[in-house]
Amino acid sequence: MSDGQGYRGFRPLADTASGVLDPVLRKRAGINLALLQSWEDIIGPALGNQSRPLKILWPRRAHEDDPFQPATLVIACEGFAAIRIQHETGEIISRVNAFLGFAAIGRVKIEQKPVPTAGPSRRVRQPIVDAAAEKRIAAVTADIEDDGLRAALARLGRSVIAEKAKRRS
Repeated sequence: MSDGQGYRGFRPLADTASGVLDPVLRKRAGINLALLQSWEDIIGPALGNQSRPLKILWPRRAHEDDPFQPATLVIACEGFAAIRIQHETGEIISRVNAFLGFAAIGRVKIEQKPVPTAGPSRRVRQPIVDAAAEKRIAAVTADIEDDGLRAALARLGRSVIAEKAKRRS
């Protein structure tokens, strides 16, 4: 990380898989893999474990000149999570739009469906890095005010450092 060169030549398997799956998901469900993978980080662990995005329904445009209209995000959840999602719809829309980088979503539709709970198989074990790497990660993320974002970036840093170390050995 400190060499200033970055990781220009490094292309993780997830990027390759995303490149293959994103067009399929976009065509079939109007959704991308990054949104699916980051769902828990976007809406928080409590609701993220109890729900998942299913698809994005874009309104049909009669003409190419028609103005942009935001889409509907369809979310699968069950039981009490449906009530919480309904109550926090505005916040969820804001967070998803911030993640996507534009005001893509204007409405949320809830579908009552079983959602697999987050067990050991769904959570990836965090890689272990040495103390020096932890210190560098802490220094780089120290100025980030949002606790969730700081933690997510620290996890990302650990993963990148561990993957780089694994490739060296």
